[in-house]
Amino acid sequence: MDIQQYMTEVGVQARDASRHIARADSNVKNEALNSLARAIRRNSTALLEANQRDLAAARSTGLEPAMIDRLTLTDKSVAAMAEGVEQVASLPDPVGEISELKFRPSGIQVGKMRVPLGVVGIIYEARPNVTADAAALCLKSGNAAILRGGSEAIHCNRAIAVLVQEALAASGLPLHAVQVIDTTDRAAVGHLITMREYVDVIVPRGGKGLISRLLAEARVPMIQHLDGNCHVYLDDEAVPEMAVRIVENAKTQRYGTCNTAESLLVARSRAAELLPPVAAMLQGKGVEIRGCAETRVLVAEAKPATEEDYAAEFLAPVISVKVVDGLDEAIGHINRYGSHHTDTIVTENYTKALRFLREVDSASVMVNASTRFADGFEYGLGAEIGISTDKIHARGPVGLEGLTSQKWVVLGTGQVRR
Repeated sequence: MDIQQYMTEVGVQARDASRHIARADSNVKNEALNSLARAIRRNSTALLEANQRDLAAARSTGLEPAMIDRLTLTDKSVAAMAEGVEQVASLPDPVGEISELKFRPSGIQVGKMRVPLGVVGIIYEARPNVTADAAALCLKSGNAAILRGGSEAIHCNRAIAVLVQEALAASGLPLHAVQVIDTTDRAAVGHLITMREYVDVIVPRGGKGLISRLLAEARVPMIQHLDGNCHVYLDDEAVPEMAVRIVENAKTQRYGTCNTAESLLVARSRAAELLPPVAAMLQGKGVEIRGCAETRVLVAEAKPATEEDYAAEFLAPVISVKVVDGLDEAIGHINRYGSHHTDTIVTENYTKALRFLREVDSASVMVNASTRFADGFEYGLGAEIGISTDKIHARGPVGLEGLTSQKWVVLGTGQVRR
């Protein structure tokens, strides 16, 4: 295969399809999405079988546990995949929405119309559900999509791609509105991220290695986050039982996700009460604790934490712990060592909660809730195309609105400028 020629053909087809999908009727797009959801449910067994082939190959090559976790599909996750597509179909279509219309002294009305970005390239590792999520979100938001999944999920991605094509065909939409790159050659990524004439934005979903490469080589604008060092802060007015429950879920529900808690901060005045039961729960689940000197006094088995530990995204049963003086030090620590992804405070103090929400510089900031909720599905977006820690255009889970832009529109009745 001539990779450059292949990718150019994909780009040309995507650009042409983007013009058609941008003007597609909402009902037609919803019909395609509901058809895709039904096909996912109908072909659940086939998708799980394809996933098993991917998992067998991944294990034979020694893929790390966090990636195996992301790669794995279950009956529950396939059902969630279909439900996510249906949720996207049920959401209002943002394309063509006009807002902020205001009359000017000249008599014209000035406002903004929401429009598709055009062609969206998504590069992702492991997670095969991204193929369905990205296809659904791009389709509903009027964008053409070029999807390049990781080689470790090639069988499952191909199986989902077939279902997407069937849904597009059944609804009379252009087949090239969603294209899954059918090669594992890494050179395809290099072409995709530099095709400015065909691709309007790149959304990478993967580890630091992938993001670092794209940051260095991409010529197409990106919506991205580098890593997920998420924090839980146990305030001096935290309820102990709630603290244990939230830390347990935030850290141990899944280790390989970007919204998993990697750092725990505890207010000094309550550390002797709050930290031991939380630590016992974590250790009971096999989580290694790396803590400051005060942590190691309260938790004998804790290992010394380094500066690197406080900034780390472990993606493993490891957590850094630090005892802090209070809210000010907690906020300062998070803003220094965090990745601006997701952070939560456990407290019964309303004033402190509001300060935490205002002053923590992250894409998602929470009060008395697990960081694991930082997800497009949980936020009511139906699904997400990625999570952005950027501050321009889209921030946090990127759903339909994040895949659109706005243009100015002017409505007149014959006015001319004097």
